[in-house]
This record gives sequence, C-alpha cells and structure tokens, in this order.
Amino acid sequence: MKIIHTDDAPKAVGPYSQAVEANNTLYLSGQIAIDPKAGDIVAKDIAGQAEQCCKNIEAVLKEAGAELKNVVKTTCFLADINDFAAFNEVYGKYFSHKPARSCVAVKDLPKGALCEIEVVAVK
Repeated sequence: MKIIHTDDAPKAVGPYSQAVEANNTLYLSGQIAIDPKAGDIVAKDIAGQAEQCCKNIEAVLKEAGAELKNVVKTTCFLADINDFAAFNEVYGKYFSHKPARSCVAVKDLPKGALCEIEVVAVK
C-alpha cells in the first residue's frame, strides 16, 4: 500500500490520506472545494466549488501517475439536491468518459462545503 500526497491539493483536514494506492487501484478521499493556495474554500457557488473539487482530484491523480480518464467510480455528495443540474454541468466537463457514479444529498459537509467528490481510479 502506498500513501499519495501532493501540495497541489488541500492537505487532509483529519486523520486520513489524500489517496491510497493498492494493487494499481487508487482510492481518493473525498475532495471538497478547498483552494490549496488559499487553504480554504474560496468559491461561494456550486459551479465554482465543483470546479475546485475536480481540480483537486486531478492534482492527486497526477501525483499518483494517473488521470481523470482512469477514474472508474465516483461518489458525489451535495449539500442541496437543488444544485444537481449545476453540479452536473461542471462534473460532465471533467468526467466526460462517464465513470460509474452515486450522487446523494447530505445534511452537511465539512467546512460548509456545497459538494464533495471521492473517486476510485485504476492505473
């Protein structure tokens, strides 16, 4: 098992890794819209936050020697299901290869985030 870390994505806000690689499979922890340079959530709307989540995922995948096209499964969490269409608009730009996905609304997300995305990728 290999722990993946990059400074180009936000550091973990708890006792976990950005990602773990096992048997050529990458398990990425959920990414919220923390801008790694600012150290906090900058975007205030769902589109901006979804964009930052995807950029964070790209950075972790890159560190692990993978790309978005390697993603086989995503799990998406929305603070408000009414943001579903706007979220999908951004999500679709990054995950055009259409990996398997679950998307649910949740009561709250860390730091008041509007969305969170976790992925599984195969190298």
